[in-house]
Amino acid sequence: MKAPKSWILEYVDVPDGTSTDELTARLTLTGLKLEAIESAGAGISGPLVVGRVLTMEPEPQKNGKTINWCTVDVGDANGTGEPQGIVCGAHNFRPGDLVVTVLPGGVLPGGFEISARKTYGHVSAGMICSARELNLGEDHDGIIVLPEGAGEPGQDVRGILGLDEEVIEFEVNPDRAYALSLRGIAREVAVSVAGASGFRDPALRGTPPADDAGHPVRVEDPTGCPVFVARTVSGFDPAAPTPDFIAKRLTAAGMRPISLAVDVTNYVMLETGRPIHGYDADKLQGPVVVRRAVDGEKVTTLDSTVRTLTAEDLVVCDDTGPIGLGGVMGGESTEISSTTTRVLVESAHWDAVSMFRTGRRHKITSEAGKRNERGVDPTICEAAADRVVELLTTYGGATAEPGVTVVGTPPAQPQVTMATDLPARVSGLPIDAGTVVAHLESVGCEVAVEGDTVRATPPPWRPDVTDPHDLVEEVVRLVGYDTIPSVLPAAPGGRGLSRPQQLRRRVGRTLAGAGWVEVVDFPFVGESDLDALGLPADDPRRTVLRLSNPLSHEAPAMTTTLLPALLRTAGRNVGLGATSVAVFETATVTLPRATEGAPILPVDRRPSDAELDALLKALPDQPLHLGLVAAGEAEPAGWWGEGRPVAWADAVEAVRQVADALGLALETRPATLAPWHPGRCAELLLGGTPVGHAGELHPRVCTTFGLPARSVAAEVDLDVLIEHAVHLRQAPTFSTFPAAKEDVALVVDESVAAADVEAALREGAGELLESIRLFDVYRSEQLGEGRKSLAFALRFRAADRTLTEKDTTTAREAAVAVAAERTGATQRA
Repeated sequence: MKAPKSWILEYVDVPDGTSTDELTARLTLTGLKLEAIESAGAGISGPLVVGRVLTMEPEPQKNGKTINWCTVDVGDANGTGEPQGIVCGAHNFRPGDLVVTVLPGGVLPGGFEISARKTYGHVSAGMICSARELNLGEDHDGIIVLPEGAGEPGQDVRGILGLDEEVIEFEVNPDRAYALSLRGIAREVAVSVAGASGFRDPALRGTPPADDAGHPVRVEDPTGCPVFVARTVSGFDPAAPTPDFIAKRLTAAGMRPISLAVDVTNYVMLETGRPIHGYDADKLQGPVVVRRAVDGEKVTTLDSTVRTLTAEDLVVCDDTGPIGLGGVMGGESTEISSTTTRVLVESAHWDAVSMFRTGRRHKITSEAGKRNERGVDPTICEAAADRVVELLTTYGGATAEPGVTVVGTPPAQPQVTMATDLPARVSGLPIDAGTVVAHLESVGCEVAVEGDTVRATPPPWRPDVTDPHDLVEEVVRLVGYDTIPSVLPAAPGGRGLSRPQQLRRRVGRTLAGAGWVEVVDFPFVGESDLDALGLPADDPRRTVLRLSNPLSHEAPAMTTTLLPALLRTAGRNVGLGATSVAVFETATVTLPRATEGAPILPVDRRPSDAELDALLKALPDQPLHLGLVAAGEAEPAGWWGEGRPVAWADAVEAVRQVADALGLALETRPATLAPWHPGRCAELLLGGTPVGHAGELHPRVCTTFGLPARSVAAEVDLDVLIEHAVHLRQAPTFSTFPAAKEDVALVVDESVAAADVEAALREGAGELLESIRLFDVYRSEQLGEGRKSLAFALRFRAADRTLTEKDTTTAREAAVAVAAERTGATQRA
């Protein structure tokens, strides 16, 4: 909501010397947050003065354009007192008119510097300004012509045009619709700013009594439209200009002046907060009727859109059918036009929920709808209509017709009962009963004290105040949120990070120490992301939890895998010039399960154990995952030699390092799973249970995400690893006896995984085996097609003796025997 400061101060007095910063700082503390302070003349400097056009000579140009060579009296502003020669392309002025003139040395908004320059055969020493050039509106077709008597030639024009006017933009919360008006803002100033007084309510005015002489109105749905007020004016001059003060204030508030009839309704809406609609009364046929629409009915709204209605829509009708969506947008058939001489003024109160649903259903956003759907004061309909009539008769030459139609009465405000000491207990401030009563009365509540309780009737412009804690908020915000002491609760001894938190940090430190960089991504995903991974239609990762109000329609669901976001992050870094990328993320994924919808729990009491249990059962599974992606070089090139590109083994090794940091050992076996390359994907197992996958990405996935070929990725269930982790690892014990080394080379089929051979060797070698390492993979014609040789280095050691050759030979042969039995391996000579 944008509000000129002078317009605010028209309805409330503040102490002399109160700056805009002081005013807005206090309003921000009480809940009306400052968004910005603007001034139309902020980007203007140098001489900007009133000029009187002395002569203007039209000069046609070869390009078909006609310019005017003008002499302009600018008084002594140019230092000589002589007329100023200026070229102007506009034609909406005549000799003798007062115009806005910027002289050489001036700067207009946008940093546009004015200097004397030769153009169209003349030296133009300045410029005659339009509204858009001064940031006063969008009109650029003609220059600003000031009314006679607005000022003398050479006089600074900033004050005349209001260029120094400060416009305050507030961020208005949805529950404070009253602040979408100058009436509401001024009231907030009156109760929030120290020393403010003299609040003058623009809606407090005498209005003529209702009678039967006005335009007939019938309301068939009093719940949807509790109050409908209609007034009529005739003899209106549709060509009458909008008064300068109204046009300036509308522009400052961010609205475009259109015509007097429309501008007056918008002005009163900004002034009082009550949306008003005007009809061409001569186009109405029969009485005005407010009812629910019939399914399938149609109405053409003011934006020339034909809208198909439902039974939930409130419509305004005449004998021809719907002529507007009540409280949202009027209809084209009764629109005020350049021939309108009779205007029916509608000031009606509408059900906020119905307005909200209609606006969303028809995708209509309007200033009137924005206020109606948040709740407007229902008691000022007559005053707002009377104000519109006053302005139309004053500036449009109209005459108010006899008769005032008022249908319905404003709904009663509910009473709210609160313990007198509740504000003190909630805020921790010493707030006595007198302060509670005084602040509630200052915001418009009718208050009665009954013992230790306060019974308050909220004002009609505050439909959001329905609960004792709403009253607490009103009291505490006026006492001052800034006065609430900051008390740091004492941490109980013996507590710290939980075991899962400690282990999660251990994982992060392990990967960071190995050169991986942690990232944090949004947990949202779309079908296009899952398609980019190459997931088949029946992949369980395509079963996602969809959000009812997503941040982006391209990603409307909670993700079931961390890889899409990680791949986008890695691809973005590669696209920005990074030659090597290694990123990881630890975050939850969301795995839906077949459950009923979550119950809506009460807020007036603690939910029961059964209710909480039902809520928890409705929640999806959200396991913690670890995802990582690497691309480019694993080891950079340098004087020491060539670099090494990342390979699938780097992804597997990174996960193994994490497992080792948690005191776990992972097994691997070949797998085929998108988005990994078939034959270059390893399934990771813990005690025979799959916990994730790692390997080289499919080439199509690399291309889709902008990654170099043979990039790698991994994703594992970190919750499972943490659950089985060794929290406090004991220091390793070392034998003082020497180790014995044995190498063994086994020939196996190409399809046999090295991990399977290693597992068989480890089992067969027994307890003397200290470590095993694959150090060579060999293929040749001598081995035969489809065969490979795997060479392992075995290290044996005993804790109590030096091993003999017989010990190591026996252990090695036992290991080879198990490997031969399990994998069909034969020992290579």
